[in-house]
Amino acid sequence: MPHHDVLAKAAKQTLTTMHNDPFPAHAFTELAKVEGNHWWFQGRNRILLWVMAQEQPLFRNFLEIGCGTGFVLEGVSHTFPEVELFGSEYFEEGLAHARQRVPSATFTQLDATLMDEVSRYDAIGAFDVIEHIQEDEKVLHNLARALVPNGRLFITVPQHRWLWSEADEYACHVRRYTKEELVKKIKQAGLKVDYSTSFVSLLIPLMWLSRLQAKKGNYDPLDEFRIPGWLNRSLKAIMSIEFFMIKRGLRLPCGGSLLVVAKKA
Repeated sequence: MPHHDVLAKAAKQTLTTMHNDPFPAHAFTELAKVEGNHWWFQGRNRILLWVMAQEQPLFRNFLEIGCGTGFVLEGVSHTFPEVELFGSEYFEEGLAHARQRVPSATFTQLDATLMDEVSRYDAIGAFDVIEHIQEDEKVLHNLARALVPNGRLFITVPQHRWLWSEADEYACHVRRYTKEELVKKIKQAGLKVDYSTSFVSLLIPLMWLSRLQAKKGNYDPLDEFRIPGWLNRSLKAIMSIEFFMIKRGLRLPCGGSLLVVAKKA
């Protein structure tokens, strides 16, 4: 069972371990190849884009921090074609792919802890990013400062500390969040939480079992990308069920990932 929340960073960290080179360029190339048809990346994008349309239907610009290869930004560009797009990423290797995917966007190599913009963006996204950053509270304050009044922050993180395993260590995670922890930090940054839901909820039993296997030393990060076609299609179908539930107004209390939308007063 794939460890959904670590797919992107696990791929890069695996190649780092194998080649003793920090996030080599070909790691992003491998990631860019798999995102378009992978159940988790597709499932997360569907939820993110729908929630953005519901919570912030009218916005002029959007910044994604930690944009990686630009997979989410590409989806945003198709769903909101009139929006001015910005992407920032710590690693230039990721930006090389992002620029190709979304040539209309403006990209910057940036450490989010050093971000100093003020009242600049209508919406900001941080998707499976801040769990990798020790100073997550500082980043949240920076993002809040960069939002215009009534602007919104869209954020996803891996959830539930009891799911911590070797997979998180491969992914360079600093933490897995509880909902209470993330909401508290967002409020301390000066934002008001408008919406939250878990996702990858129906797969929690399989996730837990796979984490047990990881703790026994049977974890191979590349297994995330070796799943057979029938399994990938099955997992997509399950994520489609979750998407239907979320669209119907259900806020799922438990899941491998947590999505929160917060507003700047």
